[in-house]
Amino acid sequence: MGLLSIAIWLPIAFGTVLLALGRDERAGTVRALSLVGAVASLAVTLPLVAGFDNGTAAMQFVEKMPWIERFNVHYHLGIDGLSMWFIPLTAFITVIVVIAGWEVITERVAQYHGAFLILSGLMIGVFAALDGLLFYVFFEATLIPMYIIIGVWGGPRRVYAAFKFFLYTLLGSLLMLVALVFLYFKSGGSFDILAWHKLPLALPTQALLFFAFFAAFSVKVPMWPVHTWLPDAHVEAPTGGSVVLAAIMLKLGAYGFLRFSMPIAPDAARAYDWVIITLSIVAVVYIGLVALVQLDMKKLVAYSSVAHMGFVTLGFFIFNELGVAGGIVQMISHGFVSGAMFLCIGVLYDRVHSRDIAAYGGVVNTMPKFATLAVFFAMANCGLPGTAGFVGEWMVILGTVKVNFWIAALAATTLVFGAAYTLWMVKRVYFGDVANDDVRTLADINAREMLALGLLAAATLYMGLHPKPFTDAMNASVAELLRHVALSKLP
Repeated sequence: MGLLSIAIWLPIAFGTVLLALGRDERAGTVRALSLVGAVASLAVTLPLVAGFDNGTAAMQFVEKMPWIERFNVHYHLGIDGLSMWFIPLTAFITVIVVIAGWEVITERVAQYHGAFLILSGLMIGVFAALDGLLFYVFFEATLIPMYIIIGVWGGPRRVYAAFKFFLYTLLGSLLMLVALVFLYFKSGGSFDILAWHKLPLALPTQALLFFAFFAAFSVKVPMWPVHTWLPDAHVEAPTGGSVVLAAIMLKLGAYGFLRFSMPIAPDAARAYDWVIITLSIVAVVYIGLVALVQLDMKKLVAYSSVAHMGFVTLGFFIFNELGVAGGIVQMISHGFVSGAMFLCIGVLYDRVHSRDIAAYGGVVNTMPKFATLAVFFAMANCGLPGTAGFVGEWMVILGTVKVNFWIAALAATTLVFGAAYTLWMVKRVYFGDVANDDVRTLADINAREMLALGLLAAATLYMGLHPKPFTDAMNASVAELLRHVALSKLP
């Protein structure tokens, strides 16, 4: 068992132990054990970062052994520059979620923390899987803990939101399963994803595969117009659920485009790039305008996530190194910033029990430490230079300018709309006079909340000021992916 297996199964093992503990009388033990499990899982991912060779596009830390021998299915793991950073990101966000829910969750504490640890392991499995069936198992299995998290610890309409989330993402994945089975037979009975990259497929076949994968990954991102499940899921989910959903789960779909759609169907990806680019621009412009009229803080940040993820898919399908690398950087930075934004909303909701922007005003007067951090994350969400939110968006815009100036100009409007809806919320929630008695009696954040937000602030600032370690790791793999797509030209 190598590092990747430990990174996957260690949090799942801790989560299973927590489920066995079960009772709320042991809540203190459960919380401590969940933190130990989350920190240990993060520690396991650090050697992956330290030992990663930036100079090669080959898979690293590879593990392969038979799983279902009759059908030539393997337990096959490995990472490259396209996937490496998402494994420590997943483990890091899990630590934040455990700290954030320390005092807030008082019922079914073991099940809550257990669900997040199991979900963490499953999501790492998605990023590490190199066998098609193994990928599908991990990809679909992530639905179960998140469905439970929303359905059990969510808001008043949690059952509706959980069902909508589950059905949208499950139905989208069924066509992907058909595509995986087709590729299995087409490759002579193999689920090896890397072998699928080399299959000589005619354009009509590639087109069918491309749109089958698109059905699964576009819902997960989510792209317009299949994004409607996301605001409902975010609004009803507990704070930890919203953080993981925005920071990690949306990235599973975007990662799927890199691992499946582009390398397996490269000609179709180029032929239908206009579809993805159009939907991405709609997400950036239209959803940015939708975010402007939101009165609920969670809905505003949820729509903001759709707009920011539009930048990711735009970067991928302009087919140059700046764009693809910028899209991946945007995925990582969005994990830090959107997770922090939802965490800030959770801090306020825990005290006032309202997500309405109108319920606040003048929070800086009673919570100065918290307001400082919240405004910092809001600036990062706007794409302020020096923060993680700026780097990926700027790279995608620069890459898009090389392809089409007008598309880049439309994409750049997200910087205007993002500033508009984010600053609109900041002005009404944090600044001005104290609006009501609820705000007047607020207590500033405690050490636990400061730790969670402080870690995210440090990550956001570090990535904004020094993005080189992130881009260095992905450059070779991005170049190889684009070389593969460019070389695969049908006559």
